[in-house]
Amino acid sequence: MTRFILSLCLLLPMMAPADGLAWTAWREGKALLIMRHTLAPGTGDPANFTLGDCSTQRNLNVIGQQQAKAWGERLRQHYSDAIQVFSSQWCRCLDTAKLMALGDVTPMPLLNSFFAGRGDGDKQNRALVQQFAQSQLAKPTVLVTHQVNFTALTGIFPQSGEAAIIALPLSQPATVLARLDTP
Repeated sequence: MTRFILSLCLLLPMMAPADGLAWTAWREGKALLIMRHTLAPGTGDPANFTLGDCSTQRNLNVIGQQQAKAWGERLRQHYSDAIQVFSSQWCRCLDTAKLMALGDVTPMPLLNSFFAGRGDGDKQNRALVQQFAQSQLAKPTVLVTHQVNFTALTGIFPQSGEAAIIALPLSQPATVLARLDTP
C-alpha cells in the first residue's frame, strides 16, 4: 500500500504539466474543448421529442444548471476574453452553453445527438473533423454536445459535464490532450 501511495505521489506532478500544456493549447486556439452537456437525468429523449421544444426533451436539473455555471467560472479562470461556443441544438446542450455565460452560443447541427437513430454519426463526425481541420482558431473554442458524439470522436465515455481538450487539426479519433472532470 505504501508503495502504491508513493507511486501515485510521483505521478501526480507529471500529470499536472500535461493539463497545463493542454490549457495553453486551448487558449492559443490550437485545441478545442469538447464537453458533454451537464446533468440532465435519464437516457435519450421521450418518444414525443421535438427539436426546439424543451418540454419534449430531457432537461438540466438544478445540479446540471449549477455544473454549467461552474464550468463558466472555470473557463473564465483560464481565459478572460471572448470564447467561441458551439452547441448541439438540443435544449440541454444549449442551456449548458448559455448558463456558462461565456458569450454568444452558436447552434451547430453537427453536434446534435445521433443516439437511437436520430442522426448519422459517421457523417456528422466526418463533417465536424472537416469543420475543424485547421491547425489554429482565432480564439478559444468550446463544443457542447452529447455522450454519443463525444465518445465517437474521442473514444471516451464521458460523465455528464465531463470535457476533454483535443488537439487541432481535428482528427478521428481525436488526439486528447487532457480529460477534465466536472467542476
